[in-house]
Amino acid sequence: MSGAYDLIVIGTGPGGYVCAIRAAQLGLKVAVVEKRTSFGGTCLNIGCIPSKALLHATEKYEEANHKFADMGIKVSPKLDLKKMMTFKKDGVKGNVEGVAYLLKKNKIDTHIGHGAILSPSRVEVVPTGKESTPIVLETKTIVIATGSDVAGLPGIKIDEKRVVSSTGALKLNRVPKKMIVVGAGVIGLELGSVWRRLGAQVHVIEYLDRILPGMDLGLAKEIQKILKKQGLTFDLGSKLTGLKSDDAGCRLTIEPASGGEVTRADADVVLVAVGRIPFTQGLGLEEAGITKDQRGYIDVNAQYQTNVPGIYAIGDVIKGPMLAHKAEEEGVAVAEILAGQAGHVNYEVIPSVLYTWPEAASVGKTEEQLKQAGTTYNVGKFPFTANGRAKVNRTTEGFIKILADKETDTILGIHMVGPNVSEIIAQAAVIMEFGGSAEDLARTCHAHPTLTEAVKEAALAVDKRAIHM
Repeated sequence: MSGAYDLIVIGTGPGGYVCAIRAAQLGLKVAVVEKRTSFGGTCLNIGCIPSKALLHATEKYEEANHKFADMGIKVSPKLDLKKMMTFKKDGVKGNVEGVAYLLKKNKIDTHIGHGAILSPSRVEVVPTGKESTPIVLETKTIVIATGSDVAGLPGIKIDEKRVVSSTGALKLNRVPKKMIVVGAGVIGLELGSVWRRLGAQVHVIEYLDRILPGMDLGLAKEIQKILKKQGLTFDLGSKLTGLKSDDAGCRLTIEPASGGEVTRADADVVLVAVGRIPFTQGLGLEEAGITKDQRGYIDVNAQYQTNVPGIYAIGDVIKGPMLAHKAEEEGVAVAEILAGQAGHVNYEVIPSVLYTWPEAASVGKTEEQLKQAGTTYNVGKFPFTANGRAKVNRTTEGFIKILADKETDTILGIHMVGPNVSEIIAQAAVIMEFGGSAEDLARTCHAHPTLTEAVKEAALAVDKRAIHM
């Protein structure tokens, strides 16, 4: 045996490393176990961070090609994809090294290797690399924060060359002439946008009759209209029924989700982006008696404890939206619970963001959810076409929509499509966290000229008194 800890966290994605740091701040002796050779999990290594780097770089490339001239800037941009990928790698490196620094700063022991639960007080680590002699760590508590993995499709082999997951789509060495994206969720639309900007024809296949399931339908329709204008094409209510790939490319068979005539399509690259599944393989859950639901999520109670005392789980391995910031909040909450505090997450105020251009962001209830629940509400909507800053910047696509309780005026949901709404959504989350009303938001002074004035105007519009519309 080696080591004796108050807490061992298995996994160092946003949930795991944040949990470890908060626990260390609260005086616990903490260790983390990470199967990768770098910290940060899927998000920092092969997910959120590298995808945002490519989204940022390709947005600039798109601007240089199509928007700079209108501002009096004459350029002739040339794509250096290899250099762009280096830009992405450097961004990832900086972030994962930052996490390593934070773990060291907080005196958290790090163990690189595959972790498995032997008991509620023992974790086995098989080190990564040549040295494979397992070590066993003792602990009072275990938190499982192993995240998620790519969900596949039956009969479809992902080779990360022609048929790729998000991982492969982030490191293609050439721009495909045609890319077919299977799945119109956040990952598919973001990565489809990246390669469309660089010159690929991008066609999106979605089983449902809409894009962005779970987001407000009005928002989804608006972003689809904008993305279609940019060049993406959509085949909604359709399913992939066959795929063959070789050096010549990919050949697909597609048919309506409800059944019907089969169509065929060809592509250089197919991106399978149909979602993610909890990653719990090889953790020893079954041997430890830890229960999971039918979809593979670990069962936990309101304090994130599994059915086995002393073992907790957070993030993508438990139910709820698979979002890095949701995992972070759960990491903080469980660390505080273990330290005897009242850790808590308000799941009614978890923002969701689509990082295309323009962006889309939501927090709280959608109109569809309010209608289904029979909640009466008022709507305030304000378009960016009427916002001074958006006008002068020529970024007028999209809107802000606020849903407020008809009786109390309490804000129930805020939904946005437009420039920089990934940043603006925090304002919405703050006022909702404090139970604010549309009137509260409408009477908050916003700087001029800013994009955030559209939020104030949407709040005024709830009471039909928007000034600039």
